Amino acid sequence: MIVLGIETSCDETACAIVDDARGIRANVVLSQLDEHRPYGGVVPEVAARAHLHYLDGLIRQALDEAHLDLGQVDAIAATGGPGLIGGVIVGVMTAKAMAAARGLPFVAVNHLEGHALTARLTDDVPFPYLLLLVSGGHCQLLEVEGVGRYRRLGTTIDDAVGEAFDKTAKLLGLGYPGGPLLEKAAQKATNPGRFDLPAPMKGRPDCDFSFSGLKTAVRRHVEQLGTPTEADVADLAAAFHHAVGQSLLDRCDRAIKAFKGRHPTGKHLVVAGGVAANKYLREQLAKLAAKRGLTFTAPPLALCTDNAAMIAWAGLERFRLGQTDGLDFAPRPRWPLDPTAKPMKFAGVKA
Repeated sequence: MIVLGIETSCDETACAIVDDARGIRANVVLSQLDEHRPYGGVVPEVAARAHLHYLDGLIRQALDEAHLDLGQVDAIAATGGPGLIGGVIVGVMTAKAMAAARGLPFVAVNHLEGHALTARLTDDVPFPYLLLLVSGGHCQLLEVEGVGRYRRLGTTIDDAVGEAFDKTAKLLGLGYPGGPLLEKAAQKATNPGRFDLPAPMKGRPDCDFSFSGLKTAVRRHVEQLGTPTEADVADLAAAFHHAVGQSLLDRCDRAIKAFKGRHPTGKHLVVAGGVAANKYLREQLAKLAAKRGLTFTAPPLALCTDNAAMIAWAGLERFRLGQTDGLDFAPRPRWPLDPTAKPMKFAGVKA
């Protein structure tokens, strides 16, 4: 079984081809960083136009790299949401057109489910497992019980952790994209304990997250410093990492207890999403998992950030269960993994 996947939910235009032996036949990603860097963030209209311009060529490139033609593909999958709706529309309409022209099944994939199931592509992780999903738009803890079966244990009540990384990097004058630049700055710290920053929500009885207060604490230190030196920036970046790490560990530890209570056979803590590429956070979460008797799993760095291999795989998982979508599927700017979970008042799409 071979599935072609398309990802256009934000600022990466991507196409990939995977098979049911967990093989990635092709995985082509075109980053739009240069287009968005002058604006300090993703501009939806610019992103949608770039997807429209490059997607056809990337599909051809993926097929060539896989040494396949479209007639050898069993299904077409595309991110159907959540995301920037202009980009999502480009990917969905392209996938529908290909499916209609070739008489192929079409599968609309929840972008978050793509991240959630990546560990099954890369490491064959069995259900159930506990997932920490951390990205620029989302920060959630979920019990993954099966394809399409998710129980949300916690979510952010304001900023997502990736958003906090980007905004903190901007406060420190590091530029865009903030996450990798902030991590690089933290590695240069000479006095990482110099700034006292709060670990948001630590000790709370639930599993929810909050990062807006941490971002505000960083801003206050920057204001007090006036013009931060390179050493100031490095020490603040390290302090920010430590605070985020303490918060994530505390929230995950509570979620592990809840997960084990409901799923005593579950043996894996999985982290996925763009922030899962952060080396410091991966190391801290791996230590927590080992302490609690769980196996820690994180995808390779290239499959943490947005890519189409995860979309093709999620599409394959659904397709082999007999789940396909009609060509009347409507792209969705919002699409929660756990539709039964109550909305968080100030989290918006991040809930």
